[in-house]
Formats: sequence, C-alpha cells, structure tokens
Amino acid sequence: MKENQEASKRVIAIVGRPNVGKSALFNRIVRKRIAIVHEQSGVTRDRLCCETLWNDKRFELIDTGGVGMMDGSMTGNSIEDGTRRQVDLAIQDAAVVLFIVDITAGVTPLDEEVARLLHQSGKTVFLGANKADNEKTEEQAAEFESLGFPVVPVSALHNRGIGELLEPAIKKLPAIEKEATGVPLKVAVVGRPNAGKSSYINRLLRSDRVIVSEVPGTTRDSVEVPFVVGHGEQARHYTLIDTAGMRKSRKSPAVEKFSIIRAEKSIKEADVVVLVMDATEGPKSQDKKIASMIMEYNRGCFILVNKWDIAQEQGVTQRQYGKALREALPFLDFIPIIFASAQSGYNIRNTVEAIDYVSDQVQTTLTTGLLNRVIQEAVQRVAPPVVDGRRLKIYYATQIGVKPIAIRLFVNSPKRVKPAYKSYLVKSLRTAFGLEGAPVLLLFKAHSSKQ
Repeated sequence: MKENQEASKRVIAIVGRPNVGKSALFNRIVRKRIAIVHEQSGVTRDRLCCETLWNDKRFELIDTGGVGMMDGSMTGNSIEDGTRRQVDLAIQDAAVVLFIVDITAGVTPLDEEVARLLHQSGKTVFLGANKADNEKTEEQAAEFESLGFPVVPVSALHNRGIGELLEPAIKKLPAIEKEATGVPLKVAVVGRPNAGKSSYINRLLRSDRVIVSEVPGTTRDSVEVPFVVGHGEQARHYTLIDTAGMRKSRKSPAVEKFSIIRAEKSIKEADVVVLVMDATEGPKSQDKKIASMIMEYNRGCFILVNKWDIAQEQGVTQRQYGKALREALPFLDFIPIIFASAQSGYNIRNTVEAIDYVSDQVQTTLTTGLLNRVIQEAVQRVAPPVVDGRRLKIYYATQIGVKPIAIRLFVNSPKRVKPAYKSYLVKSLRTAFGLEGAPVLLLFKAHSSKQ
C-alpha cells in the first residue's frame, strides 16, 4: 500500500555527486529562482522543491545536495550527514530520478557509488551527462553507459539536451489525478491593519478584487477570492482569504470584534497562512500576538515583509531586518521570510512559490526508518533528562498525521519529557528534514520496553 502511495507522486529528483551541475540543471528546468530568505541556524540540508511545467506537463522537481560519502556511511559531520539524509528522502519521494554526472571528468568512484545507491532504490533513472557543451564533448557520454542507465548528454549552461533528458522522464510519471486538480488551497492573508494585505492580494490577482485603503480597518470581513495559476488540468487552484487587520484594542466595537473572530476562524481553517508585516515599522507586539495565534492553530506559515521598496530607500537591508525579526519573534525561527512590495510588484510572484512550498512542507511524510534513525542520533548526541532518579527513554517514533506534522513517540514515562528536550528533538527533526514553515507536534505515550 505504501509503495503505491509513493508511486502516485509526480516527483522527479535530481541527484549526483557534488559539483556536477545539479542546481544549474534545476534552474534551467524551472526557469526561475525561489527567493525565500531563511536564516535558521543548524539547517544542514540542501534540498529545494519546486512545482514546475514542461511542455504543459506539471510535476514537482527536487534538487538535492551532492552525495559525497562512500558506501552510504555517516561521517560525523552534521552538514554532510544531513545532506545525505535529504538525498535519501528525495529518492524515496521521487517517481523518477535524474542522475547527473560531469561528462568532462569521466566515471568517478563517487559516480559508481551513486549508481549503486540508485540501483538499490528500484526507481526509474535517467542519466544526464552534464557539461556536454559541444558535439565533440557529447561523444564522451558513451563511457557512462557502464553505470547501467539510459544516458543523455546535456549542458545546463548552454541549454543543450534538456528536453531529450526530461521528456522521457516525464512520460514515466504517474497520471495526474483529475479530481485533485480542482481542489483549492486555502490561503489566509493576515496581519495588522494597513500592513498591505489587500494590496498584496490585488497585486497577485492583477486586479482590484479587494478594497485597498489607507484607513485602518477597511476590510471588516474575511473576503474569499478564487485564484488560479495555469490552465486546464495543469492549473493550480487557490482561495485567497483577505482578513481584517488585527489591532490591539480592549474597547473594540462589536463589528471589529466580529472581524477578529472571522480572521481567527480563517487562520484555523487555512492550509497556509501568509503573515504580512510592514517593513517601514518593524515587528510590533501585535505581530507577535498574531504569530502566536497561527502557532496555536498549528498552521503552515511564511512571513511576507511588505513595503520593502520603501525600506530599501531608507537604507535597510534584508539581513538587518531578518536578524531583528528573528530576535523579536524567536518562536518563528523555522518560518521562511520573503521581502516583497505589493506596490511595485517586487518578489510578488515568488510568494506563490512560497505558498506551494509551505503547503508541501506541512504535508511531508517522514519514513519510519529515517524518522527513528534521526531520533536515536539526537538521543545519542544529547542524553534525555533524568526525572525523579530515572532517565527518559525513547523506544520508537512514528508519524501519525500531516497538516500539521504529528509524531507519536513511545517512551517509558511522558512525565519525564521536559519542554527543553522536546524543543531539542523538534530542532533535530528540522535539521534532518527541513520542514520550513511547518509546525511539528510531538506526542508522547507511555510504553514499556517489553511491549
């Protein structure tokens, strides 16, 4: 049953040893860059996911870090080990794998190691011999046939052979489930009054579907606006929900209280929440309260720092603002940040990719084997706490849900779980799997070692 579920994914993963041009090929295929700013410390992965179109065929493309270890062994280096885990996950998630090599270097031992790993995976694999920048270099592609996969000479730099590599790979993807294409993704746009929520939605829609005004509180109700990207069966459907600005006021009139209730309801029911902040004012206490509400309902989220064109004119840099934002809202350290301007249109298109990205993150399925390996490695690095003379023991972990990601851990006594250690385990999971913008719930259940 599990294999069938994995096979139903229209996912292509790009893998290979370091410095063979995987990311260059990824950018060539998606023809864009996703400018999500994320400065969370300790994120050791190098995996980028993007839904893209090629000749009107929709699929998800995954770029991975270079496989730089022999025999799949762990080096003890957190960056290299985290990268390798992400490669393993990408291969497991993919229906088809693009194995990229450097045609100018010939077959290397690491290429052979990657080939062995892919043969073991049982996945459909196409080999792209990259850096074939001219016809003479293409002749060297035959050497890679020894690795046991169909070989196509390509050049990401000069846009040669990309279609010849990609088109047969796309044909091997499972069919698109027609009934799923019309289901809209609910996206709640929230923030303080006058942060630019309605302006952002209007810019996305390229129309004035939502009233924009400098008067705080213009949006009294949560306005739902359909939004579609693409055409036909390949289209992506969204419902954008423009919510009332949430202000700090103990003596709000009834209509304003109702607006806040509706905004809270929109957060609760959303698949993804866009938290809009005003770059000219910086994070306020009310921003923190809204963010806390998003976390209370365990919604996937990213921060949109709006009016960035004005902030830039004032000499503010993204690094400076991002650092201040992380310090003001430390509990959102896993949330991606996008700097944009609804007025000028700067970076607005990339917010759609961010919505899709966070939506994918909150629906991530962690394989049980890798999940338990990450937990056990975390336990080995930092021993669980001792409470009342006895140490917490973690026997087993399994994922029990998505949206949000929920993981049940069987332990000797849930009472021995301290908040600090729980936070440490969550950070360890993020280090291994990414999960940007996705809340993670750890649920502990008593279990004996004999059981």
